[in-house]
Amino acid sequence: MKQLNGTLMVQGTTSDAGKSTLVCALGRIWSDLGISVVPFKPQNMALNSAVTADGGEIGRAQALQAQACRLAPHTDMNPVLLKPNSDTGAQVIIQGKAVGNLPATDYHAYKKTAMTAVLDSYKRLQQQYASVLVEGAGSPAEINLRENDIANMGFAEAVNCPVILIADIDRGGVFAHLTGTLDCLSETEQARVIGFVINRFRGDISLLQSGLDWLEAKTGKPVLAVLPYLHGLYLDAEDAIDSRQTLNNRQDNEQRLRVVMPVWPRISNHTDVDALRLHPQVELIMVGPEQTPPPADLIILPGSKNTRADLHWLQTQPGKWPDAIARHLRYGGKILGICGGMQMLGNSISDPLGIESTSGNSIGLGYLNMSTELLADKTLRQVTGELTLANQDPTPISGYEIHAGISECTELVVIRDSEGNPGGYLNQDGNVLGTYWHGLLDTPAALSSILQWAGLGKVDVVDFNSIREQQLDRLAQATSEAFVWPKLDTALADFYQQRPWLNR
Repeated sequence: MKQLNGTLMVQGTTSDAGKSTLVCALGRIWSDLGISVVPFKPQNMALNSAVTADGGEIGRAQALQAQACRLAPHTDMNPVLLKPNSDTGAQVIIQGKAVGNLPATDYHAYKKTAMTAVLDSYKRLQQQYASVLVEGAGSPAEINLRENDIANMGFAEAVNCPVILIADIDRGGVFAHLTGTLDCLSETEQARVIGFVINRFRGDISLLQSGLDWLEAKTGKPVLAVLPYLHGLYLDAEDAIDSRQTLNNRQDNEQRLRVVMPVWPRISNHTDVDALRLHPQVELIMVGPEQTPPPADLIILPGSKNTRADLHWLQTQPGKWPDAIARHLRYGGKILGICGGMQMLGNSISDPLGIESTSGNSIGLGYLNMSTELLADKTLRQVTGELTLANQDPTPISGYEIHAGISECTELVVIRDSEGNPGGYLNQDGNVLGTYWHGLLDTPAALSSILQWAGLGKVDVVDFNSIREQQLDRLAQATSEAFVWPKLDTALADFYQQRPWLNR
């Protein structure tokens, strides 16, 4: 690996082709080699986000990529974040701060302004780090989005960087995906693609060789790697919910806690329950539209980008969630509400300014004596503190807050930050817990404490942050072994030396 300096962009033939994962892998590989490397995504559309050390908001995937590069997340790593709050509109976040809600048609015109922020953030990173690993968004072949593009080839052309194109063979049609995407690009854009990566291959690779030879002969571009399908690999999701319910290795004779969570239309930061997916004593069940919630020990109400709309969804589903929740509590179950989920558990939610959608008021579920008003200023901060539940010693905890609401609550305070400010409440019956803190379950002691409160006896300790690190190392090792590094060196040298007309 000789050509490590400069910028390298990863684009995909489709969403979920493996762009985020490949950037994570390369970031960890280069970090292990002592390379000063930083992740960058010009524009991300996702409802899973993270709070940075500089007090801003970026996509969750970029926070994970920062961890892969052994860096603290920074707003420059994802200067444009779009958080959909309806089917046709989104909140627009520029360099970590929300600037307002825009319908898709208006954002299309706004992209020229957004590009200024993108290039501003990129230039700062370029000055600080030897290598910038850039992730595209969706596919560069989305013809209807090419005008004023800032996420894929529009960015690559603006900064004059080479591009790797990745495709997921597990979907089928991988050669059509790669050649078809290439054919949709302009001549100069095609020249920027220095090679292909095929993701999630399983089986005998010799059976694929004739296809690889055909692809290289047809396009004149090398296949840089065929990445293996890594069974059981688990990393934070960029946006889509993993269809697998639980990923642990439970034994049938072990005590288990059943956790049920509704998946409403604008669910956000559902990565809050990732630690439960991997816990050997937990069965996590996600309940989608028109599904009846099954019996549970613990119901988790997750975050939402449009809390009042998702509350209405919950109250009107054929599965009769309100009746199921009342019955669940009547028979000794527990409820944990996180951020928007906590707001729903209160008496009322007011949105006088139309922050999330249309202005108005909604009646909550009424399980916490709390009222919430949504305001224009969003709370964004990393937090540490203590959790104190009944009959338990105080537990050190950490997390982050991302919310527009201010809540007034008279319930028992069981979470306080390091300055003594309230961060979570427990009702008088001790069976409904609400908090604004995301990432609460990532802390091993907090996870064990909440599982005990929910009814699990002796709790196995699960350190989700350590598991995440192990998964990043596993991914990096598999990627390093699969890459044909001399091909990448040659492709980069050819891009910069043999095509001087590309260098502006």
